[in-house]
Parts: sequence; structure tokens; C-alpha cells
Amino acid sequence: METFTSDPQDTGRPLIQQASPVTDEQLQDAIRTVLKAIGEDPTREGLVDTPDRIVRMWRELFRGYDPTQKPKITTFENDAHNTEMVFDTGDFYSMCEHHCMPFFGQYYFAYIPQDDGRILGISKIARVVGYCSARLQLQERLAHDIIEMLSDALDNQVQGFAIVLKGMHTCKTMRGVKNKGNMCVSYFTGVFRTNPSLREEFYHMIDMQ
Repeated sequence: METFTSDPQDTGRPLIQQASPVTDEQLQDAIRTVLKAIGEDPTREGLVDTPDRIVRMWRELFRGYDPTQKPKITTFENDAHNTEMVFDTGDFYSMCEHHCMPFFGQYYFAYIPQDDGRILGISKIARVVGYCSARLQLQERLAHDIIEMLSDALDNQVQGFAIVLKGMHTCKTMRGVKNKGNMCVSYFTGVFRTNPSLREEFYHMIDMQ
């Protein structure tokens, strides 16, 4: 038997309209002001539709603020009583809260289910990563947000979680020191925090990718 976790009300409205009285027209006017401030002409042909495109892009990039877009997290009964490590990896894309510039990279995730607990639908891990990434973020906080959401979906009935985020920050490569902006963050809970051999196994699986 599978269950889903979701928000009870799904209005389908974009977050920007839910969270703020600011209208699309006001947002677009603000963007035109920014374009003028950097020395551009927002009325020229190539920029006339840019404010509208940016507003629509923001709705996608920052959907992580919208609880109605929170992913449905499928879980299943652990009928096989599996207590082995479950591993998943994929890409993430987010925006740094300090300069509103992108950072992105790969995530490496693992968890060990409880013998009598539930297990995650593996595709839902990537959806949670995407949702938590779709905010102004810190890489350290992003790791915690992902684990917290997945742990909640399992009613915190899990032996432990592990995640590593390897990211490249454009706020360091494109501005400031203009150097490689690579950053690695790890976060462990439960048996991954207390058992060094499990962490070593997890790191070995990362090396195999």
C-alpha cells in the first residue's frame, strides 16, 4: 500500500501572487527600473518583453516558496524488511541568497530504512531536491531542508540519512575573486552520524559514480 504526503489545499496560483500584494505590472516596472540603473534602455526591441519573461521565470525558479507546489512524496510499506543502504544521485540547481546568483551541482543521497518502517519512492527524492532548491538558499541549509522534508514523509521512522552536495557557485566564479567556486557540504543523521563504517561505505558509493 502506498501513501502520499501533500498539502490539503492546492489553489494552483503562483507563489508571487499568494505571498505578496505586488502585481505583475509592479514587478515588471521594478525590473525596468533595474535595467535603466545598469545603463540599458528597457524600451528597445530586445528588452521590451524581458520584464515579463523574468517574472514568469521567477515563478518557476522560486516555486519552493509555494506550499501548493510541494511534491507529493510516495512511500511504501517496507514489506521486505530491507535495512540496507539506499543510494540516489542527481543534479540540483539553486540561487544563492547573498547575491541572487545561481549555484548548482550534484547531490548524493542515502538512507537506511527501519525494519518495520516505510521506504521512499526513489523518484521523489529528486523532486524534493528540486523543490527545496527552488528558493534563495545556502548550500548548507539546502542539505538540511532536503533531509527534513524526506524524514517528515517517513514520520521520522528511519535509521539514518546521509547527503553530500557538491556545488559550483557563480557568485565566486563570475564576480569578486573570479575563481573556482566549488563547495562541498555533507549532512548526516542517525546511524550515519554515529557509525564511521557506514559513512565510509557512503563515500565509496560516491566515488563509484
